[in-house]
Amino acid sequence: MTKENKYRIKDWPEDERPRERLIIQGADKLSDTEILAIILRTGEWHEGDSAVDLARKLMMRFGNLRNLDSASISELSQIKGIGILKAAEIKAALEIGKRLLKQKAESKKKIGSSEDVINYYAPYMRDLKKEVFKAMLLDGRNKLIGDLTISEGGLNSSVVDPKIVLKEAVKESASALIFVHNHPSGESEPTKEDIKITNRLIRACELVGLKVLDHIIIGNDNYTSLLDKGLIKENSNA
Repeated sequence: MTKENKYRIKDWPEDERPRERLIIQGADKLSDTEILAIILRTGEWHEGDSAVDLARKLMMRFGNLRNLDSASISELSQIKGIGILKAAEIKAALEIGKRLLKQKAESKKKIGSSEDVINYYAPYMRDLKKEVFKAMLLDGRNKLIGDLTISEGGLNSSVVDPKIVLKEAVKESASALIFVHNHPSGESEPTKEDIKITNRLIRACELVGLKVLDHIIIGNDNYTSLLDKGLIKENSNA
């Protein structure tokens, strides 16, 4: 057997090939590395590396799928054997997973808990290197009708403008809002500035009869609901 054939996955026993295992046993039975190998196109090889070898290189470099998702196309393509096209395929596959969670949240009849909000936002916001402040616009039955980015890059009372929130909320005929932002530090505990901004927004929303249902802060693997901490009066509209 030549060196080339030695590394070709199609020459492996069928029960060891990631794609065949997925078909027979199901995707949930495969490791992250095996799933990644399928994305990299099982059976292809590059300079002696099989798709599984390339997947191992990626996992050794980035540690897990979440770090892989946070990496840029440029960072991914620095791995020998992973060019721009394969890096783009990886990013596209990971995006599918995030959109699935988001669509599950969107398909609900209403936003009923902080977990619903986290499923919608966390895949996109928990690993950001800058603070992003968003507002979830809801109708009278707490059904999502809009998603508004209020500020990016930093959080203080000068960049979070209540006028922007009110303008968009009224435009979309929203009845209630949930505010969401991330802490790049990874800690989700609210700061004094977080509480100050929340109260400022609540006061502004009161003027037009909008309810502020919650303000959720997203950390790396955690989140904090200001409503759950008693910092927002439930179903406040006054």
